Amino acid sequence: MKDVSFVDLFVGLAMASFVVATEERPDCPKLCVCEIRPWFSPSSVYMEAQTVDCNDLGLFSLPEKLPVGTQVLLLQTNNVAKIDQPLDYLANITEIDVSQNNLSSITDIHLGSLPQLLSLHMEENWIRELPEQCLAEVANLQELYINHNLISSISPMAFQGLSNLVRLHLNSNKLKVIKREWFEPMPNLEILMIGENPVLSIDDMNFKPLSNLRSLVLTRMNLSQLPDDALAGLDNLESISFYDNIFPEVPHSALKNAKNLKFLDLNKNPIARIQRGDFVDMLHLKELGINSMPELVSIDSFALNNLPELTKIEATNNPKLSYIHPNAFYKLPRLETLMLNGNALSALHRITVESLPNLREVSMHSNPIRCDCVVRWMNMNKTNIRFMEPDSLYCVEPPEYEGQHVRQVHFREMMEICLPLISPESMPGHIKAQNGSSVSLHCRAFAEPEPDIYWITPSGTRVLPNTVSDKFYMHPEGTFDIYDITENEAGLYTCVAHNLVGADLKSVSVEVNGYFPQPANGSLNVKIKSVETNSILVSWKAGPGTLTPNIKWYTASGANHPTTAFTTRVPSDVQVYNLTHLSPATHYKVCVDVRSIHYNHDTKCVNVTTKGLELAVKDTEKWDTAVITVFGVLLAVISVACLLIYVSLRNHHLYGDIRKCDSNASLTPVEATGMHSPFFTKLWVSGKGLPSGVEVKATVINVSDNAF
Repeated sequence: MKDVSFVDLFVGLAMASFVVATEERPDCPKLCVCEIRPWFSPSSVYMEAQTVDCNDLGLFSLPEKLPVGTQVLLLQTNNVAKIDQPLDYLANITEIDVSQNNLSSITDIHLGSLPQLLSLHMEENWIRELPEQCLAEVANLQELYINHNLISSISPMAFQGLSNLVRLHLNSNKLKVIKREWFEPMPNLEILMIGENPVLSIDDMNFKPLSNLRSLVLTRMNLSQLPDDALAGLDNLESISFYDNIFPEVPHSALKNAKNLKFLDLNKNPIARIQRGDFVDMLHLKELGINSMPELVSIDSFALNNLPELTKIEATNNPKLSYIHPNAFYKLPRLETLMLNGNALSALHRITVESLPNLREVSMHSNPIRCDCVVRWMNMNKTNIRFMEPDSLYCVEPPEYEGQHVRQVHFREMMEICLPLISPESMPGHIKAQNGSSVSLHCRAFAEPEPDIYWITPSGTRVLPNTVSDKFYMHPEGTFDIYDITENEAGLYTCVAHNLVGADLKSVSVEVNGYFPQPANGSLNVKIKSVETNSILVSWKAGPGTLTPNIKWYTASGANHPTTAFTTRVPSDVQVYNLTHLSPATHYKVCVDVRSIHYNHDTKCVNVTTKGLELAVKDTEKWDTAVITVFGVLLAVISVACLLIYVSLRNHHLYGDIRKCDSNASLTPVEATGMHSPFFTKLWVSGKGLPSGVEVKATVINVSDNAF
């Protein structure tokens, strides 16, 4: 019974307290709710405040009388157009919220002198300008929210008297300029949100008066560049957001002034490459966001360099991000989390993760992983790295592993070396450009060993890395820049990625002002340059605008051998190819097939017969005979010279010693005694005594080396 009485007593007290806290007070305005509610100050100090809640009541004006002890006044979502009666009788008021009303002018708001007011919310109204000293009566204000209005004009001294302001929200207005004078009366401002304004540009020293600023938000402002000194003076800046702007590259020069930056948000910008030196010597950076970038193709070598406090990189949901250089992350000793999910990555190099000594977790799911040599390390259990969401980490290539979990493919089933594979997402198939513009073509490939990349222009010129000209420049990572483009540069550009295993090619057509050179019909010309016992040298010439040629050869009908067809694809700058390992005295059909960007085919074939063995022997005999003849003539010339020298000495030294002139230069050529193997070649070498024909085994030429 005692326990039951105690419980009843406790419940009764709680209900009584609730009734006292929520009972309708005689001075509470009609339809409003007056109660004690939790409240946090701008400095995050918790307290319980007397709150008058008149939200969403359709009010056209403020209640005539509010409780004298009111600390928080909420008037959101009403139809208030003016505040005529001052509120200075509310001595303890700390927050007023008149957001989502019909206020159109700051001069229509008469609050009176409110020395305790800390927070003022006026967002989502119709305010169009801020005149001089418009808020001087609330000198102790710490938070001002006037975002989502129609403000297009701010007087230089509009914020005069607000020296205690800590947070200012000016975002989502109609501002076209940002003036340094606005911020001079606010030396203690720590948070500035001024994004989503149609600002034409940001000038040097714009924010210099804000020496205590810690967070700057410049989202959705259509910013494409940032002056080098735009952030000068912000020595305490810790966080900056450039979310959803149009930066084509990282504004790294401007970021150098933010020496204490800890959090950087570059999400949703059309940056194509994170280049060498973009993030370097940012000694206090902790987190970097480069997510949702529609044009991001690669993170190049040493793009992130010497960031000693960086702990997290987020580079997710970038539909074209297909390559991260093995040395992209350098001197990042504290990096723990690497988020790379939702990209177009086919692999991640082992060297990349090994260069991060403190790495704990990697997110690679939702990428088109190619389960071959480059990702063997993932299944070798030699790292302590945890893969996030491993059940969503699937193989897309090669076909035999498609759909399998990456971690379920044993590393011994993957080759240690593999062909290059150019990512189809790294560059489009067709680009339209205007006269005088610049175009960048990005080509990246994963392989083991690391592939070399070069480009072939429409004229057939091969452009190697670091090649500089008036029109072209190729970056070491594979990006090809075309400057001041004209119709002369229109055509097909081909990227070739190759290593000792083989090569991959991808072409992109560049159209300038609607013009693209069309290959003439029947422009393909095929010739046989030479025919040997085991090889045929074929050449061809195609018109501009053609893709990589395909060479096909096979034994013609009636041959003594079974018909076997061979096909190879060569870069578009190659116009001569040596067909090797052919059979003697065999009739072959050699075809060259060239396809245009419109998928039209131009094919030419020639018939040719390799030399027979007898003919080869006869050719050898003829060659040996010619050699014998040449050396015979040389021997005769040497003998006559010795005779003349002897006669001359005899005439001048009649009584001297007679010296004999012995010729040790006699040569005995090796006769052709039979058929030579096609893998042996005859070389003449000199030595002591009589030189002899030495048969040296030649290196078997790789098929990829047969292209000239």
